[in-house]
Amino acid sequence: MTDVPRYGKLIGASLGPGDPEMITRRAWAALQSDARWLYPVKKAEESSYALSIVERGGLSIPADAQELIFPMTRDAEILARAWMRAADRTVELLAEGRDLLFLVEGDASTFSTFGHLARVVLDLAPQVEVETIPGVSSFAAAAAATGTPLAEEDETFAIIPAAYGIEVIDHLLDDFDTLALLKVKPLVDEIIELLERRGLLATSCFIEKVGSPEQRIVRDLASLQGSKVNYLSLMLVQNPKRERGALRRGCRSRREAAAAAAATD
Repeated sequence: MTDVPRYGKLIGASLGPGDPEMITRRAWAALQSDARWLYPVKKAEESSYALSIVERGGLSIPADAQELIFPMTRDAEILARAWMRAADRTVELLAEGRDLLFLVEGDASTFSTFGHLARVVLDLAPQVEVETIPGVSSFAAAAAATGTPLAEEDETFAIIPAAYGIEVIDHLLDDFDTLALLKVKPLVDEIIELLERRGLLATSCFIEKVGSPEQRIVRDLASLQGSKVNYLSLMLVQNPKRERGALRRGCRSRREAAAAAAATD
């Protein structure tokens, strides 16, 4: 009879967006456990931003830490092969019985490679136990660094990758009080032009590599036009022209009208 391997646990360790002091006590303890480290890179032997956060926190990289390659491409076939290679290697290591700690910049549940990796791993080995250690997201850290409230009382807030396009962003500005636009690098100029047309430059800000030694905050968004920005950048946009909390008040009004109509039936 073939022995069934005793798989280790797959743990997604959120490290926050850049400042090692934002690593939670739970993630810090996991980093110092016996779990083997895995970390994502875009290509072989490339530096890892997730690893750099830990190193700035004073921890040494274990000799057996291993990279997993997730290429930056929209080619579905290339991506599928890369994901499968990463998942196969992860299952192979888990079959040794040792826990694996996948290092994640930001929060492991928010636009992270960890969720997809965990799903593919579970398809290959349903017995694997998966744990996610939550952490500080880039937009939450950016809001704190810039003094920008994301939502107060009954206000609304949306998070959107800028890749959805200018038309979608323009539409959402009418539906939400605050937008966090992530990964703005490819569309910086177009977003600035939209915000200028909407009269929202003064209530918007740009944040790059928040929490890291290279953190940059720009409030004069027009000064960014034509310049190159880091991949790890975002914008926070507030629309004071929109009636704050209008969505909730509208829903409440509709509920009250429906209740009144029902009472008269």
